Amino acid sequence: MKIAPSGEQFSIADGPHRATVVEVGGGVREYTHRGRHVLDGYAEDEMCSGGRGTPLMPWPNRLADGAYTFGGASYQVPLSEPGRHNAIHGLLRWRNWTRRAGDEASVVLGTVLHAQPGYPFPLDVEIEYSLLDADADADAAGSGRRPGLTVTTTATNLGDRPCPFASGQHPYLAPGVPTVDGATLHLVAERWVPTDERGLPAGVEPVAGSALDFATPRPIGDTAIDHAFTGLARDADGLAWVELSSTDGWRTRLWADRHYPYIQLFTGDTLGPDRRRRGLAVEPMTGAPNTFRSGDGLVVLGPGESLRTAWGVQPG
Repeated sequence: MKIAPSGEQFSIADGPHRATVVEVGGGVREYTHRGRHVLDGYAEDEMCSGGRGTPLMPWPNRLADGAYTFGGASYQVPLSEPGRHNAIHGLLRWRNWTRRAGDEASVVLGTVLHAQPGYPFPLDVEIEYSLLDADADADAAGSGRRPGLTVTTTATNLGDRPCPFASGQHPYLAPGVPTVDGATLHLVAERWVPTDERGLPAGVEPVAGSALDFATPRPIGDTAIDHAFTGLARDADGLAWVELSSTDGWRTRLWADRHYPYIQLFTGDTLGPDRRRRGLAVEPMTGAPNTFRSGDGLVVLGPGESLRTAWGVQPG
């Protein structure tokens, strides 16, 4: 029996919205609207590259040297980015997730991260992916559910002591043009995080007037971006927004709730030639890069305590 590199495929749909969520890594492999790709995903016969659509836990982004201290003890996790001597994007990217619930328009995947050397803190993680065609379902649209794809993550400390935690996810927005160079980006934020040669934070800089100022929508052009933004502007519902628009009028908007004070943007310049600058990674993160070392945005979950976060994508 042939097995897809991403394992079992879980397909959901509502009206013209279609998405596929996968067993390996528990991420969203594909999302389309009226046949058009909303996310720059990957094929069923491909292995996930560049973290596409993948949940990032129990920390997103980079952890310097894979080492940290918590509760008076020191811990070392494997270096998953050995060239830069970092651990990157947590411990769940290649784990098997199982379907716990769902219907035609939604699926809930879950996994248990058991205690292990370097992270001896058992966690239950559950993610619901749901689609809503608001045009066809006025009652649902009026109930507070948001149109498009909504991703709700719940992490629960299963242990008997506090644990360090941060959460993120790694979708790439499809630009609607061959590369992100021709797409228009809109993001309103106060600060961005410059990085050193290892991709680790090297201070904080104001966005206004910088090469990374997209408060007024403008084409990305040849700008290379692999940075976190914070001080995010939020609407009346507490949501931060990133918008990517194509030359034909198509736009994709990603929102993130208040639990995500950071959004990382990545134009994919370090990816392979077939993937480079083909999509814009827009990564909502509850903690800053290197949060296990700096404590910036670090969440401490008490025994039995949960954190529930939400982000989503609206095409059109």
